[in-house]
Amino acid sequence: MAREKARSGIRWRLWLTASAWVVLFVSSAVAARKAHHFVLTDPEFALSAEQRGAVTVQGAVYSSRNRLLRVFSADYGRSIFAVPLAERRRRLLAADWVEDASVSRIWPNRLLVRITERRPVAFVSLPFHGGSNAPARFLLVDAQGVLLDPPPRARFAFPVLTGLTEDQTEPERRVRVHAMLHLLDDLGPSAQNISEINAAAPDDLTVVAQVEGRLLELKLGDGNYARRFQNFLLHYPEIHKRAASVKTFDLRLDDRITAKEQQN
Repeated sequence: MAREKARSGIRWRLWLTASAWVVLFVSSAVAARKAHHFVLTDPEFALSAEQRGAVTVQGAVYSSRNRLLRVFSADYGRSIFAVPLAERRRRLLAADWVEDASVSRIWPNRLLVRITERRPVAFVSLPFHGGSNAPARFLLVDAQGVLLDPPPRARFAFPVLTGLTEDQTEPERRVRVHAMLHLLDDLGPSAQNISEINAAAPDDLTVVAQVEGRLLELKLGDGNYARRFQNFLLHYPEIHKRAASVKTFDLRLDDRITAKEQQN
């Protein structure tokens, strides 16, 4: 008899505990739903086009701020908690010069956009569509092989990288850009004399360098760039005496320098 009473008491306690948890869960769900409705509808949280700095953009130097702000044009008049942050970030990443972006809600009614811009490393000479006689146009390229339109009034001191085309994929351009960067890094201070790098074949680079006031084309190959270039500079006074009219030299063999006569 005592056992049955004890079991009955346990069942009642379990039932009361379960009921309390159900009531707590339902109450929390109702409260959360009311809070969610409140932050979505209360004017205090609305993004206002009239408010200065309603959308603050940080980190944008060359990116078009108007282009970035237009991403949020449909969000004005709505609660900041209704803004789909992941979708807005995706659209920001599609903008020129934007490498990475984040969007944060700032209490009670502002959005903060942080932009990380791409860093160009060279100019790229591309022909206009219209045949080989069409004039070239210049873009910029970053280390990932992404082509960038030069921003107005910006000044960059980069060499010109040739051998890239718009038809190439970004990985294909990236290989050529990395080959250029490796060459410049190997040359060190001597890289300031390089005005153009041809990376059409990433393992057989050719540069245009200024040597004693003359622009010379130097075939440097696939490595030992600094050694080959310094060896050429060391012997250039003698070379110039013997081949004053030659402007192209093959340095790809470490033990010799070959002058390339221009063919008519």
